[in-house]
Amino acid sequence: MKHVDITRKVPWKDLTRLSVKEMLIENNISVPWIIVSWTLAWYGYYIWALPFSALFFLTALRQVHNGFHNSLGTNRFLTWVALFGNSILMLASIHAVKFNHLQHHKHCLGEEDIEGRSAKMSWWRAILYGPQHMFLVHKVALQKGNKNYRRTIIAEMIAAGLFLVIVFVFNIKFLMYHCIVMIAGELLSAFFAVWSVHHDCDEHTIARTQRTVWKNFVTYSMFYHLEHHLFPAVPTIKLPELAQRIDEALPELEKKSTF
Repeated sequence: MKHVDITRKVPWKDLTRLSVKEMLIENNISVPWIIVSWTLAWYGYYIWALPFSALFFLTALRQVHNGFHNSLGTNRFLTWVALFGNSILMLASIHAVKFNHLQHHKHCLGEEDIEGRSAKMSWWRAILYGPQHMFLVHKVALQKGNKNYRRTIIAEMIAAGLFLVIVFVFNIKFLMYHCIVMIAGELLSAFFAVWSVHHDCDEHTIARTQRTVWKNFVTYSMFYHLEHHLFPAVPTIKLPELAQRIDEALPELEKKSTF
């Protein structure tokens, strides 16, 4: 079934609007986790801090992912600020990731889809590919992005670099821990953020999804990926409702499970 046929059969435009409560959730969803993570790391409980750091990375990814599609419910400047701030905390140029992610939607799993390359690999190759993935994301965005993109990407890289220098020069241990975990998260993103939701997919089923309630709860609805590709303007907080509408309108639509 073609994308245009699906969009005609599933009502979705009302789901793009966020209430004040939903907007506050989407823009602050990572805050509790970084507070808990940093607090535990401050007292030297690094092992206990790890799951909270992972939840911060996941929820920050959810926030910037919505920002890529202008789905945070805020204006463009505040969305830009959210992406820039998370570039420092996540130690990668989020605008470089944004550039490649929008190309990923435009050329999903095609030759021009840099972000989606790991989807065609085996799981272990996708993990090993992580460093190259992050290098290419920044390289391609700097080469192909317009002047504003390039300026922002360079500024984000400088800001993240300065953050790293300050943390390690002044031996701020709880932030050193944070930086190490964030770098590990970035190096694994080709596997977790791409391969897991696109492996063994094709032009008919371009992405996987998740329908188990508890799995979606613990992953903050980030694995409703088929729904996201079909309706990228819908914020993550609305994806469970969108999934229900798709199931009701198109029960015959093929759905591959994420995990």
